[in-house]
Amino acid sequence: MNEINGIVPLWKPAGMTSFEAVKRVRRIYGTKKAGHTGTLDPEVEGVLPVCLGRATKLVEYLTGVSKQYEGTVTIGYSTDTEDSHGSVINQTPAMQAPSEEEADQALAQLTGVISQQVPMYSAVKVKGKRLYEYAREGVEVERPIRNVTIHELKRTSAIEAEAATASFSFTCLCSKGTYIRTLSVDIGRKLGYAAHMSALTRTASGSIDSAQCVTFEQLEASDDPGEYLVTMEHATAHFPAITISDELELKVLQGAILPLPEQFTEDASFAALHSSDGRLLALYKRDEKREGSMKPEKMIRTADQPR
Repeated sequence: MNEINGIVPLWKPAGMTSFEAVKRVRRIYGTKKAGHTGTLDPEVEGVLPVCLGRATKLVEYLTGVSKQYEGTVTIGYSTDTEDSHGSVINQTPAMQAPSEEEADQALAQLTGVISQQVPMYSAVKVKGKRLYEYAREGVEVERPIRNVTIHELKRTSAIEAEAATASFSFTCLCSKGTYIRTLSVDIGRKLGYAAHMSALTRTASGSIDSAQCVTFEQLEASDDPGEYLVTMEHATAHFPAITISDELELKVLQGAILPLPEQFTEDASFAALHSSDGRLLALYKRDEKREGSMKPEKMIRTADQPR
């Protein structure tokens, strides 16, 4: 059986962990080599790219791409999990809903580089133990504070008031490691209220968006689930693309250090090197020891592998 190489643009349903989703994908494709590119909480649905075969070499690089979400924030009370599934810990009744202008100002203030304290209900480890384990034991520990980038944060609905709460939806394009739950709490804080995230969907992960996604039902009904795979070339489209001549291809496959081309822009961490017929060969990075040169970061293909 030929090795399956590519990325499944999976639409993960709510009620399933990311690990369970990968396990099910493995079973559908009959492969052991699989890994996702960024955890989605069990109750959250949305885009979860799953790399198969040779594409698993890209997992760490696709995990670091920007993600896009559609969420809903509800002001009036906060919970211990920062979402609608937790226990209420603080109430500030929103007897008068904020205006749309006030909401938009709050979102604008949270755009750019911001600091977030990692929530207690998260998988981040502190002293060798995951934070959610401390939380379940009722133990408070000092949590790390991290800088994240909110590239875009826009309100996408009217503000709906109900009883002592008010809610509105938003879209957010953000860097890796952003907690939308925590962002929702911060939105409420800017408006002067306790708040929580009441709904969330991931709509894009890097170059893979919801329009390209496939459900488990579609995969399991297909005679050829391979037809749904996204190529490694498409998944790395956010990196500068450099096409290598046929003469240089063998050197690249052998991991040679090469002159730095002009396509390798200053703001890029890596460049994707392609063969003349469009195959992804490797990811390269600047060689800090040799000015004007680049060196291999990750070999996707090597000289002894079939084309």
